[in-house]
Amino acid sequence: MTVIHTDLVLPCLNEAAALPWVLSRLPEGYRAIVVDNGSTDGSAEIAAAAGAQVVHETRRGFGAAAHAGLLAATAPMIAFCDADASMDPSELPLVVDPVRAGTADLVLGRRRPVTAKSWPLHARLANSSLSWRLRRITGVNIHDLGPMRAARRESVLNLDLRDRRSGYPLEMFLKAAEANWRILEVDTTYSPRVGRSKVTGTVRGTLTAINDMSALLRETRR
Repeated sequence: MTVIHTDLVLPCLNEAAALPWVLSRLPEGYRAIVVDNGSTDGSAEIAAAAGAQVVHETRRGFGAAAHAGLLAATAPMIAFCDADASMDPSELPLVVDPVRAGTADLVLGRRRPVTAKSWPLHARLANSSLSWRLRRITGVNIHDLGPMRAARRESVLNLDLRDRRSGYPLEMFLKAAEANWRILEVDTTYSPRVGRSKVTGTVRGTLTAINDMSALLRETRR
């Protein structure tokens, strides 16, 4: 019997086309928790058929879905990853193993695009600007607020994360840095996503992310 050491949280909104590939790439010892955030394309049914644990979160927002997955997890380790096939779950040990080994408290996957189409220029520039601000604020040598990340589940719960929209990953990083966590960045591949992005692919999504993260940064500077 396989021992599950890591629960992988996959926030999901209409990712039916990507989920079969994503769920097929999980390494041994990992369990997928797909948090359906109001999909209308059968994503939840596809995830359940593939053997994933499915959690339903009716409150819209990346943070709401990610946190619902965190609360549903039971494994010692928790990892997060997008469900759109832009990141390869087979690379999860790159971010999980340093935490399991006790050499880091939070590991972020630094996205390395495999093609120019993987990461639109405007999104890449915005990420570079954010990373520069975070280095100045926290002193942590970060170059990408990567969606693929891992930490110990109880430690993340103790951060008492409150954001339920696009600022959730940023709040996790800021609170981890404030708590003097050992934060490590490792390279992970980044491919063109399947389907349209809910953030960089839409004006509304981009503005929401900018507003959410800007509010957190203003709060940090106080």
